[in-house]
Amino acid sequence: MTSLQPTQLLNTEERINQAVALLKAGECVALPTETVYGLAADASNSDAVAKIFAAKGRPTNHPLIVHIPELSHVHHWAKNVNKAAITLAEAFWPGPLTLILNAKDNLNSPVTGGLNSIGLRVPAHPQFLAVLKQLNTGLAAPSANRYKQLSPINTAHVMRDLNGRISAVLEGGQCDVGIESTIVDATTEQLRILRPGPISAADILQKTGLNVTTPLSHNEAVPGNVKAHYQPHAPATLINSADFPSVLSKTPHLQTHYLIYSTKAEQQLLANHISPQYITKLSACPVEYAKNIYKTLHHIDETTPMNIYIEKPPVSSKWGAVNDRLSRATTVFAG
Repeated sequence: MTSLQPTQLLNTEERINQAVALLKAGECVALPTETVYGLAADASNSDAVAKIFAAKGRPTNHPLIVHIPELSHVHHWAKNVNKAAITLAEAFWPGPLTLILNAKDNLNSPVTGGLNSIGLRVPAHPQFLAVLKQLNTGLAAPSANRYKQLSPINTAHVMRDLNGRISAVLEGGQCDVGIESTIVDATTEQLRILRPGPISAADILQKTGLNVTTPLSHNEAVPGNVKAHYQPHAPATLINSADFPSVLSKTPHLQTHYLIYSTKAEQQLLANHISPQYITKLSACPVEYAKNIYKTLHHIDETTPMNIYIEKPPVSSKWGAVNDRLSRATTVFAG
């Protein structure tokens, strides 16, 4: 790709107008969402969208989510939108829910990855919405990081991965949710969660009365559905807390970091003389854990550990999104 000047950090009072001007000019700008920072480009400009794939190193047959300013814009991008999809949008937009819909005929945009469907959502972050409303169009915006790397939840994370590869980053503080949106296939009335996220099947049922299935696995081409993804630079291993003694007997203590959530694991590590500087404990609440998992892994990565061992969280619907991300970011301890 063509080399760029150092990426601008847009942090003045004019930052929204600056971002809009760059996006109108066909440039890529990293924007804050409530989930993670997204790498945005005008979804109707094929050349601009191509810059997203180039900056991330992302295969062009991987579809991108298009962010729109409001529900009425769905019909600019999708056709045959069913009642269930509208009900979901009215209940959860703006918010961390992406709907997979039937793409309009002759859409002629690389955002679909060559598929007959398109992912759409209305983000909840006020600055992203302000940019969208000024542009009055859709913005393709996958996570603002190199392909398969940790998703960014602040501007420093974006700069670490993409400085010099994109035009600008819009300062918007730390993302509130911390992991990517739930993706629901709404191309038919048989709703399916294709990527677990902040909004669960139980949330959808409670708020809308709609039943949504969550397949254990699937081969649908949607963002995030590759085996290796969301990865720190250091090798990361997912481990049951009961296996910590085995790890501790085999692994050098120095330069190995442990990411845990339970008091039991913390006690085991300290009893084996693991320095507290190599132990990070996250919340046992899945919402708080999800909010901080990427931030924590970024911080651990900055210490250049040799290995990262991550205590496996509970297996339940409440932990579904966290377990999905960790399963792709790690290998599983084999004993």
